[in-house]
Amino acid sequence: MMRDVSPVKGNHGVHITLFLLTLLTTTAAGALQRGNNPLSDPLSLVSGLPFSLTLMTILGVHEMGHYLTSHRHRVPATLPYFIPAPSIIGTFGALIRMKGVIWDRRTLLDIGVSGPLAGFLVALPALAIGFLFSEVLPATGEETVGFVLGDSLIVALTGKLILGNLPHDATVVLHPVAFAGWIGLFVTSLNLLPVGQLDGGHIAKAMFPVRFDLVARIIHLSLIAMGIIFWEGWLVWALVLIFIGVGHPPVLMDHIELDPGRRKLGFIALAIFVLTFVPAPFRLV
Repeated sequence: MMRDVSPVKGNHGVHITLFLLTLLTTTAAGALQRGNNPLSDPLSLVSGLPFSLTLMTILGVHEMGHYLTSHRHRVPATLPYFIPAPSIIGTFGALIRMKGVIWDRRTLLDIGVSGPLAGFLVALPALAIGFLFSEVLPATGEETVGFVLGDSLIVALTGKLILGNLPHDATVVLHPVAFAGWIGLFVTSLNLLPVGQLDGGHIAKAMFPVRFDLVARIIHLSLIAMGIIFWEGWLVWALVLIFIGVGHPPVLMDHIELDPGRRKLGFIALAIFVLTFVPAPFRLV
């Protein structure tokens, strides 16, 4: 049986323009994080490069993992589209567009797992290196107002290995590279949610085709509950999933089983999801 392997036609100018715009917005966000205002002092943009280059590398490696794996399986895909945004990190992430048929669960798992795994392998070293240059502030006893990031299991473990045992009331001011690594790990966990056509949805559909719909509904309801209890952003994610779909379309040759190696890879992705997930990622104090 022949497969349609014609490439997805894309305008390289669009990809390049979006990449450059996102590089600019993430660099500006990095400069603002350092207390600089690029509008009044354009040269201060340089201070945002450690954050932007690290984050852009993580996002790019993630999407190229999908891109290269898609083409290895002869599934047409575009180059990454980076999405600039006026936000604290300067971007809404990146994505590729696939056009074609996912023929079997092995292909579905390979494409789903490749991006998060590649991104994780870049984000974790970035976090570790950034921790080395982060500042630890002792408790002053005075109340401060600030932005606090939640700790996933992998962030807490990495911080303990590098910074040692810190007093519970100490404050770690993350270096921009560490912050970019934290964002990269958080993005990894979001993509690995086993619902819809997120990366985690692809993986879960490949591993548990019969039980996937039940798992996806439970995860979707859990997002709503976590949005009420922990962080309002989960409600936004739950709403987005209603529009893009909680379920997942079937593959054509669903009867082809996963081999043991791919099942292990799927469980590794599940472990990464558990290690990177943060119930309350952001809060103000």
